[in-house]
Amino acid sequence: MKYNKIQRSWAMYDWANSVYSLVISTVLLPIYYEALTKDNDAKVCFLGYFWENTVIYNYVIAASFLTISIFSPYLGAMADKTGRRKVFMNIFMITGGVSTMLMYFFTSVNPGFALVLAYFASLGFTGSFVFYNSYLPIIAPKEMQDRLSARGFSFGYLGSGLLLIFCLALIQMPEFFGLADAAIATRVSFLITGVWWLGFGLPAIGRLPKDEVKDYFETKLFWSSWKELIIVLKELGQQPALRRFLSGFFWYSTGMQTIILLAAVFGSKVLGLESTQLIVTILIIQFVAIAGAVAFSRLSERTSNIFAISLGVAIWMVICLIAYFVQTATEFYVVSIGLGFVMGAVQSLSRSTYSKMLPKTEDHSTYFSFYDVMEKLATTVGMFSIGILEWLTGDLRNSALALSLFFAIGLVHMLRLHVFQKKSAT
Repeated sequence: MKYNKIQRSWAMYDWANSVYSLVISTVLLPIYYEALTKDNDAKVCFLGYFWENTVIYNYVIAASFLTISIFSPYLGAMADKTGRRKVFMNIFMITGGVSTMLMYFFTSVNPGFALVLAYFASLGFTGSFVFYNSYLPIIAPKEMQDRLSARGFSFGYLGSGLLLIFCLALIQMPEFFGLADAAIATRVSFLITGVWWLGFGLPAIGRLPKDEVKDYFETKLFWSSWKELIIVLKELGQQPALRRFLSGFFWYSTGMQTIILLAAVFGSKVLGLESTQLIVTILIIQFVAIAGAVAFSRLSERTSNIFAISLGVAIWMVICLIAYFVQTATEFYVVSIGLGFVMGAVQSLSRSTYSKMLPKTEDHSTYFSFYDVMEKLATTVGMFSIGILEWLTGDLRNSALALSLFFAIGLVHMLRLHVFQKKSAT
């Protein structure tokens, strides 16, 4: 399947911004932040109060998710109303990229500064994805969307994995690169990641279709955007298949996003794995995910999107059940291979399936904002649920069983959607 210039550029944005998710938010920033704030009883002064270092960090990241969840539907409606989808995407990308680069100045004397940057970097990453995803139904026909979505995710997994390997080499061998120590190397890695994000992201966005700018910049802009949002909500209410999909997506995303965030923590806390082993695990997941995304895009063409997603969710559920019994590093690596495979599969197909199910509309940003809200709310619910479960039971291993339940509920919703679509077809 051949892709045109616009489609290739769209996929390249995944290559550009996925480095933040892996290199910064998953690996380097949490580790570096913990190392620099562990003194003084691991207390950090922020907003005039002293907080437990990891507690306030989690609160800040959660706050960025909550901000996007609240405002992205309205911003999506505003982008559709004004025709400035690309402008909004650039604003969020530049905010995230510049914030990431400024992390170079994060030292032990200014942890509050790092928290502010972490908030805006996370905001930029999640916010730009709303508008990025909304281009998929615009630039590709339905029969191409599965493969194009898989191509984007594959580029993202590959690019972020390669940059992580380079940054780890930088940190492990700082003298070889002319740097004083690992701390400086980590800060340089922040800078490199931000430059990568903007360096590849700006040209990619620049090649996307030009905005069809509408003259809506007047005093009634904000009110008219709210009206646009209400119209889309009503349209969504008249799309039973789309509602069913979002319900299923919410439940299996609760499990999926929580596992992505907690896999390394599980390996460290439950199995006692070293940091090197955890990084190996993360890289395994990244590169195997490429194969999963491609394989399931092909499977969806032979069967259906809902069948392929249902199969992926079922495998997720089984993996969680198996993870409960994992005892060794080797077993954890094997589980990680399966996890990475279905992660790439379900993430990629979820995006393209939602895109293909949209009604004929020009409000793509608004519709995709609800997709993003479901994902962010799912992450919040998942992390909160696992936190309570660990607090009540004292064992993070039990989270594997709880997460399997989320996948089971999601699977039921997807199977019901499958039945609904068959009945509608007849």
